[in-house]
Amino acid sequence: MNKHVGIIGTGSVGTSVAVSTLLSGAASALWLHDLNMARAEGEAMDLVHGAAYYPDCEVRTAALDEMRQCEVVVIAAGRNSRPGETRLGLLRDNARVVADIGRSLVGFTGTVVVVTNPVDVLTLVMQQTSGLPPERVLGTGTMLDTARLRQMMGRELGTAANSIHAQVVGEHGDSEVVLWSGAQVGGVPVRQWPGWSQATEARLAREVREAAYEVIRRKGATNHAIGLVTASLLRCLLRGERRVLTVSRVQIDTAALGLQGVALSLPTVVSAQGGTQVLLPQMADNEVAALRNSAQVLRQAAGSLEESTCGGAMFGSPRTDSLPPETLC
Repeated sequence: MNKHVGIIGTGSVGTSVAVSTLLSGAASALWLHDLNMARAEGEAMDLVHGAAYYPDCEVRTAALDEMRQCEVVVIAAGRNSRPGETRLGLLRDNARVVADIGRSLVGFTGTVVVVTNPVDVLTLVMQQTSGLPPERVLGTGTMLDTARLRQMMGRELGTAANSIHAQVVGEHGDSEVVLWSGAQVGGVPVRQWPGWSQATEARLAREVREAAYEVIRRKGATNHAIGLVTASLLRCLLRGERRVLTVSRVQIDTAALGLQGVALSLPTVVSAQGGTQVLLPQMADNEVAALRNSAQVLRQAAGSLEESTCGGAMFGSPRTDSLPPETLC
């Protein structure tokens, strides 16, 4: 079975996704596209030169309309966040980019994975402009935040990150919610761990929330961890692994929590058919309130986009001026 992956945007994030995907061996073909096709060609050439060190995979550039032949298309196009800028600060510029790509994918039968920030609102933009069903448009969402949380908890507790079961939900951004009430280490609730405290929770939640800003301040972009995260998501989609991941998607069956119509992250069963089943974990009352607040933040951001000039462009005809090539998380 052909397992074709297309990556639109070959900046620092797109190329990190490409490298991690090749090393995972999940794809049989990896096609690259960028507004600057010379850059995409250079990246493809560079990756091909390493073919002896990853499982067999065709790597080449592709036109935008060729991406319809892929099983999964990754959106990594858009501009970088500037030091001190929030992810939502990127919204208007990157919404134009994603909306144009979404219109080009009308009728696509595969799954779109959005990496470009702010990933939650742009997942909504992609779903609306492409017309794809919500389960077929997934954002990487809080997968990266969850990975950061597990790494930091492992450091704190002296255990391997993959032995920790804890999740971040809601926005991939400042209103994200750590579900401490359900966090466990080897089946033991973390709140029963010797020396664990509310102060520890507050400190780690802050470190997770501010992690991207700290990386950006030092090197200007975040790309390697999100590359690994995205490759893991792609492997799950291409192999139909039915793993539960904290991906972002437009919520339609969460009326009880007031989340419907908003794209945000909740634990979701991911298979070859996309994000097919959204799970509602047990949450403490304060976590439910924080999740509702996160949804409201995202709803207001999407509303401001629709009311702006950018909103008109988003749902109207495509732009013809130049669009920037990359993003970060």
